[in-house]
Amino acid sequence: MTNSRTISAILWAWLTAGTLDIADAAIWSIYKGGSPVDMLRYVASGPFGDGAKDGGPPMALVGLGVHFAIMLVMVATYVFAARRLPILVRRPWIFGPLYGLGLYCVMFLIVRPLRFGTWPNLAPDSLTNQLTAHIVLVGLSIGLIAAHFLRKPADG
Repeated sequence: MTNSRTISAILWAWLTAGTLDIADAAIWSIYKGGSPVDMLRYVASGPFGDGAKDGGPPMALVGLGVHFAIMLVMVATYVFAARRLPILVRRPWIFGPLYGLGLYCVMFLIVRPLRFGTWPNLAPDSLTNQLTAHIVLVGLSIGLIAAHFLRKPADG
């Protein structure tokens, strides 16, 4: 049974982690000489094929939707696991970042190679950015927000 605390945890963690992650990707794109619109069309090309890369601004909005849809699955997975494994709620500073590291491994070592045939960019700046984004911006924020909403009120 899903209660309001679970829904709140999912909603707030989804919006927070999703926004932080996509903001990081947009800033990184600009830093590397690209554009956020191109980056979002690349995201859209995951499920919609390589033609999405040429789709214009509307396809960038689709990419933003794809990003948030993926993030919703990531967040809901953690929150529902935290409901069954109380240690995730008691130790968000440990398990949130570990979850973020796991998400990085899944995305960059399984999903992207299968879809795009690309391996992670191991250049120190790129690797540092990707790991920081996944461990801190995504994993830690999900862990802390989930813990905040799922923690049992003190008996009194």
